[in-house]
Order: sequence, then structure tokens, then C-alpha cells
Amino acid sequence: MVALPTGAIVSELGDFLRAKRAAASVESLPFPSSGRRRVPGLRRDEVAMLAGVSVDYYTRLEQGREQSPSAQVLDALAHALDLNVHERRYAYGLAQIAWVPELAETAQPVDATLARLMDGWPGAACFVLDPLLDVVAANQLATALFRPFTATRNLVEMVFLDPEGRRFYADWERAAAGCVANLRATSGLYAGTARREELLDRLTTGSPDFAELWAAHEVEPKTHDEKVLRHPDVGELTITFDAFEVSAMPGHQLVVYRAEPASTGEQAFRTLAQGSTPVTEPVPVADSVPVARTT
Repeated sequence: MVALPTGAIVSELGDFLRAKRAAASVESLPFPSSGRRRVPGLRRDEVAMLAGVSVDYYTRLEQGREQSPSAQVLDALAHALDLNVHERRYAYGLAQIAWVPELAETAQPVDATLARLMDGWPGAACFVLDPLLDVVAANQLATALFRPFTATRNLVEMVFLDPEGRRFYADWERAAAGCVANLRATSGLYAGTARREELLDRLTTGSPDFAELWAAHEVEPKTHDEKVLRHPDVGELTITFDAFEVSAMPGHQLVVYRAEPASTGEQAFRTLAQGSTPVTEPVPVADSVPVARTT
């Protein structure tokens, strides 16, 4: 893809800001506004005041005369114009700045639409990982699959700190290396945060194997692979997995475990599904993964 000249990109950012200013609601202003409005939406001085920048600076941004808005300025304008997550990412792209989404201090639940999608695949074990590989939701089959683990708060802790990890993954070394490489690829969103440092401290203190793999700095996100799992209730089963980015939740991945049709793995999944008890209320994430439910 051919890169546009810098000036053209910033001018496109100005067009975007003007459009969003025109669409913004006057009623949302946290201060009184008076005077006749010639056009819909907010005035430039109102946006500048909300964002904490000068009117002259904001005007130059809209006109494309300002060539280097900072991430802090863009974030402030996103708040002022009440941009959604997709609009924020788009604005950062126009300004050629790496976008880092606002991050929650605790794992966030998935929305009802994604929960329904996961429930709509009864023959697949589906779960959602956040950027620190906390398991924030799972469908009923995934919950049954992970039942041997003491806790299912975080996938990396399951692999390295739970004794079941080495029994559950037939090729534990490969699974462990892939898990750490995936954590490297996604957890950068939380670089420097207390939540990430606390997780890494638990892992490096509790597992020399994790500490060694983390120090290797391998980076590879989950995409598609095959695993052999050992479950105490159904024995050994081979699954393929695919991981998909959840666009509405930046940094989150929907992971889908499937077995080949008519295979022993598919039969094992059926047995697990038949033997699992529906959960009416999700268990807190701190102890175990909540079952994805529609509301």
C-alpha cells in the first residue's frame, strides 16, 4: 500500500474532526453554552475547551496546518467528541500514531452478542482472552474442558502454575512456548501497568520455565494450530484451534477449539457436553471463568 504524503493524512484528520464536531451533541456539554449556532454540533472553541487545547491549535488541526498532533491531544479530542473505539483507532491511524486503547484495571466481561455467538457453537469449545490472557468468558463446552484445572482465571497461570497444566497438554513444552509468545504479542498494551507487572511477578516467581521462556523474547500471537489434550474424563483428544481478534474489545482474542468430524476428539467433546451441568450464575473471574450467557 502506497503511503499518502504526511500533509494529506493530517488534512484527512482535519476533515474527520470537523465531521465529528458537527455530529456532536450540544446537550452533552458540561458547561452552559449560549449564542446562535449557524451550523449543527459544537463550536471549535467548545471542543478546544473540552480537550484542554487552545482554540488556535485546534483550528490549525482542522485546517491541516498542524502536522504533528500528539497521542495525548488525540486522546483528549476523542473524549471531547465522544468517539467510539473504532473512531479513535481511525483517528490515530490518520495521524500516523500507534494507537493504545484505554485499558481497564480488571478483566472486562464480553457483551451479549459475543456470548450468543459462543453459545451458538455447541460443538466447539470457545473462550475469550484479554491482552494479559485472562480468560474473561467461556462457553459451556470450554468450561467442561478446563474443569480439571484448579482455577481458570488466566491461561498462562493454568499452563505454568497449575499442576494440571503438564498433564493436560500432551506436548507441554510446545504449548508453554506458544503461550508465552502469545503473551508477549498481546500484553504490550499493558506495558508498565501494575496489573501486568503483578502477573509477570507471579509467573516468574512461581515458574523457572516461564522465566526462561519470557527472557527469550519470542513474539507470536495465536492464529491457528493443532493440540493434543489429555482430559481425565474423556482421555486424549486432538483439537485444532483458531484465534480471532475481537474488534469491539481491542487486544482480546476469541479462541475456538474444534475436533475433526467423526473423530475421537468429536466424540470426547460430545461426552463432555452431555456431562456438563449448565451454570445459572457465572463464577467470579478471580476464581474461575464465567460461562458465557446471553441476557
